[in-house]
Amino acid sequence: MASLRVARRMFCAAAETAAAAPAAPAAPASSSRWERVKNSKAGVWCRSLVSDYKEACREIVLGAWGRPAKATVYLTLMGGASACVYTNPDQSSFEAALLERSNQLGLLSPWIRNATSDGHIQNLVKLRNEGRLQHASLGLLSLVYWANYDTDSALYEAQCSNLSMPWLEFHQRVLDVGFGSRWWILDSKMRDYDVNEDEFKNLPAHMQVSSPPSVQEVEKNERLHKESWLALKVEDEVKEAHVVDRKEEKVSEEQTEPAKEEQT
Repeated sequence: MASLRVARRMFCAAAETAAAAPAAPAAPASSSRWERVKNSKAGVWCRSLVSDYKEACREIVLGAWGRPAKATVYLTLMGGASACVYTNPDQSSFEAALLERSNQLGLLSPWIRNATSDGHIQNLVKLRNEGRLQHASLGLLSLVYWANYDTDSALYEAQCSNLSMPWLEFHQRVLDVGFGSRWWILDSKMRDYDVNEDEFKNLPAHMQVSSPPSVQEVEKNERLHKESWLALKVEDEVKEAHVVDRKEEKVSEEQTEPAKEEQT
């Protein structure tokens, strides 16, 4: 009952206020609707938000105009950070790179594979098959590390948070770092993957190190290689045969002359 009385009093007061107010000129329906939207809470909030952003942009432009060096440094850092985020490799890219490196080693004989490259790739493949190879994205870069158990495993040791990996040991479990669309540790391990260093460990020290050939030697080898593919002419073969015959005749004459002198 009390609520009904309060509501009745409110309606009566509103009716009296409307009757006492002077009649205003009728405005168009579209303008009145737009005025109501502008004066509403949402409209006031949107106008204040646009005004704040406008003022912030104006201050940014004025600050950049007053300090161009500082603005250039900030823009460079923001652009570099955006590029790093855009080129941050994900887990699928690491698996694709691992598969490609594994295929490269698979095309080689086990006797000529680099032991470091082969061991690193075999370890990564083993962890991936066991589901223990995990990926963590840090925004600017990504990390690949190994875990004790598969995340989908239902073992108590894998699900208990108290038995999870301690954070102090995380740096020891990192296997690769992804930055700029590259996996740096994987690329460094695959350097000279087709050179088995164990084959040369018993050689002398001066034979274990080879210097790159000079420009003249490279040009000479290329020239000889091109000449080896040229066909021999018949005239050249005949001339070479005549030269050989003449040399043989001279040698035979030189051998017979001392014998004649001894007989005389």
